[in-house]
Amino acid sequence: MAGPLSGFTIVEMAGIGPGPFCAMMLADMGADVIRVDRLTPGFLGGGGTVVDRGRRSIALDLKQPGAVDVVLRLLDGADALIEGFRPGVMERLGLGPDVCLARNRRLVYGRMTGWGQDGPLAQAAGHDLNYIALTGALHAMGEADRPPAPPLHLVGDMGGGAMMLAFGLLCALLEAGRSGQGQVVDAAICDGASLLATTYHGKLRDGDWVNRRQANMLDGGAHFYGCYACADGKYVSIGAIEPQFYRLLLERCGIDDPEFQRQWDRAQWPALRARLATLIAGKTRDEWCALLEGSDACFAPVLDFEEAPDHPQHRARASFVETDGIRHPAPAPRLSRTPGQARPIPQPGQHTEELLSGLGWSPSDIQALRERGAIA
Repeated sequence: MAGPLSGFTIVEMAGIGPGPFCAMMLADMGADVIRVDRLTPGFLGGGGTVVDRGRRSIALDLKQPGAVDVVLRLLDGADALIEGFRPGVMERLGLGPDVCLARNRRLVYGRMTGWGQDGPLAQAAGHDLNYIALTGALHAMGEADRPPAPPLHLVGDMGGGAMMLAFGLLCALLEAGRSGQGQVVDAAICDGASLLATTYHGKLRDGDWVNRRQANMLDGGAHFYGCYACADGKYVSIGAIEPQFYRLLLERCGIDDPEFQRQWDRAQWPALRARLATLIAGKTRDEWCALLEGSDACFAPVLDFEEAPDHPQHRARASFVETDGIRHPAPAPRLSRTPGQARPIPQPGQHTEELLSGLGWSPSDIQALRERGAIA
């Protein structure tokens, strides 16, 4: 079965981080994603990685005569565009929203930046860590007596960026199907990461959040929600929040110390965490798995990226697939009738001639573009 986005054409301007991940998600769900790669050797967004799966690739030098016209011709028949340059770059190339929407009024123009298209920081360089630092989210991560811990670029680039861009694009595509008009989607990582933290702003207002690290239930402050070292140097995670799950955890661990009955006494959390840490350090990770995994004690071993694909839960659900000899996560979420599919990983420029021919360029036209250095 074709994926749910079969029939949609997305043009992706090659970049790094959230833009390519968003494009991968759309390609996984059946969209025809045409990636405009650069000819510049060593460019970070140069394709050929797992995140590039499912695209067709055309390689252009947008500073050479004729290359921008190729992109415009691609956009004439596209449903959406993804670009992740600094504000103003696409306009200087002659590919800004005004130009593109004048040619294709139904086009959804997706823009991915860190700070947004406007504001005092709009033109400043930055990365995931900087964007989430400005949202309050980074301040809440890490141990109390150390600086905030840099997380993987999941909260900012992937969650606040790629996921929000994908959501915005699909919202605009649905609306365009009714109105016949496209629009610009201004997706900023800073905005998206702030939105992801909505729950914590609510907790802070309600007095349920202490505004310092490792002092709350979900930030490692509570003994019943966190990670612990085992006898073999590996780790386990415990998240026994609800009273019935917490009672089961104590029962399975053989804990009868009455102090542990004071689950919600914040003043006791540091001491109880230390006692629980000592207990867990007495067994290996596998021993704790045998005792707790699969129960309602809200337990899971902490696996690394090499171990994770082989866990029975992932194997049972085929949560990882293999493409071109590389094992990587399968498309998500799962649709019952039109599921997504991880398609092959293209090389930059692999489909250049195929795409140009489809746009009506003759062999001599293609050769002329090549001689001008516009294509590979």
